[in-house]
Amino acid sequence: MQADVQTQLREQNLTTILRTMKQTAPVSRAQLAALTQLNKTTVSSLVEELIGLGLIHETGLDTSGGGRPATLLELNPQAEHAIGVEIGDGFVLVVLCDLTGHIIWRGIVETEFKAAPDDVITQAFALVDKAVVISRSHGEVLLGLGVVLSGIVDVDAGVLRFSPGFQWHDIPVGQLFEDHIGLPVYVENNANAAAIGEHFFGAAHASADFIFILAGIGIGGGLFLNGDIYRGAVGMAGELGHANFMQGGNLPCRCGDRGCWETTANQMSLINRVRAALDAGQPSILHQIIEATGQPLNFSTIHDAADAGDAVALDALAETGMALGTGIAAIINIFNPGQVVIGGSMSRASEYLLPAIQAMIDQHALTQAREHVRVVVSEFGENAIAVGAATLAIRDALANPRSVKR
Repeated sequence: MQADVQTQLREQNLTTILRTMKQTAPVSRAQLAALTQLNKTTVSSLVEELIGLGLIHETGLDTSGGGRPATLLELNPQAEHAIGVEIGDGFVLVVLCDLTGHIIWRGIVETEFKAAPDDVITQAFALVDKAVVISRSHGEVLLGLGVVLSGIVDVDAGVLRFSPGFQWHDIPVGQLFEDHIGLPVYVENNANAAAIGEHFFGAAHASADFIFILAGIGIGGGLFLNGDIYRGAVGMAGELGHANFMQGGNLPCRCGDRGCWETTANQMSLINRVRAALDAGQPSILHQIIEATGQPLNFSTIHDAADAGDAVALDALAETGMALGTGIAAIINIFNPGQVVIGGSMSRASEYLLPAIQAMIDQHALTQAREHVRVVVSEFGENAIAVGAATLAIRDALANPRSVKR
């Protein structure tokens, strides 16, 4: 029993060292001892074990102290890989990430609208197989795979219970991917995964309380409260896009309700604003852009027009930013976060959206709450969900470093 307790304590200390290094590296052994409050002998022993496992490496000398230079340590990016799979509306995105969340390889494929689950998952398997081949060519340990989707996810069972966007019910996503790849598989809601990735590697790495706003085809939210994801009683916390923040809103939502926030603040609402302006005869270079590129009126063409100074595109983005900001102000009043991180495909237009978002926060959020919140853009942009998916496997490996099969 005493041996079991000692083994468990050492596992906890290994995790503490890795977690501290992730936050503060490069860092010396002496600094680790001070930060973790473990004695120097214990830290040295733990560091040597982690070096032996290949998880950390020595990266240089710290000569800033004036005395004997201290050897600095950091996570070894080449130690291990993880795969992240985002199953989105009309596409599958797969990334291969190293131990620090850096994308080594990225593959994307379009899927049929309202395609059957088996067809979409088969397309995902093909991209996963490519990621596995690339990882093996590097000779690194492959930790596992995270799969994320929009909707209600039973994390423990690895089952997508319901997705309003896909209209999928009770899909055993985890088992399907585990049978295919033969490695640990983690299944999560897309906005929650993005929030976990942002906390682990991105803009919110120092925040215990922040809200991740996923802005794209829909609007989702990951609530990171008191240092962890908040899921709610049945895993539905964070479905912010289906709250009704907009007075008088009556547009139909894909969830079956009317007036949901996302109907006025998502990509389609932006496109509808632009289309209404064009139908009204407002002058715009969008006609030329659409003709030159062969693309339909979509987020990308609107973004290109805004970059060229087109008034129709700029006005529509400002209106969409105001709709986003009105909802975000309400969320700030409810949760009092230290940060709001905006990610997803619409974050590509953050330079046009953020001024309007901030104006609505200044107008509608309570003074004390808004004075202590920072609104920032995800460091991973439109890759935030896929990187978050890979983070699920990385996080588990760093929490249980000895459990990884090498």
